[in-house]
Amino acid sequence: QVQLVESGGGLVQAGGSLRLSCAPSGRIASINTMGWYRQAPGKQRELVAAISRSGSTNYEDSVKGRFTISRGNAKNTVDLQMNSLKDEEATDYYCKTAQALRWNSYYNYWGQGTQVTVSS
Repeated sequence: QVQLVESGGGLVQAGGSLRLSCAPSGRIASINTMGWYRQAPGKQRELVAAISRSGSTNYEDSVKGRFTISRGNAKNTVDLQMNSLKDEEATDYYCKTAQALRWNSYYNYWGQGTQVTVSS
């Protein structure tokens, strides 16, 4: 079973930067959209940023201009550069890869999550 492996989380001061990376443990065919999500305790998981197969991106409003999502050269990895981090953005971050299947359906692979801690 292919898994997504995340890295790059850790402790950073408010206003600092972190770069999250996500790569599959094996081959995933027909990768479509890739994205990063975050989930605070007691809240729903929310989309932070996504990038399509063609490279178009979309961001949650509060991170626009500070976060940048990108895909690796092999198109199967995805990074999230986070700048000017805020206290309230300290939580667990998850990557997702959508595999295109037949008849416009998708299978979503999820990572186990990487923790981002922001100190004041």
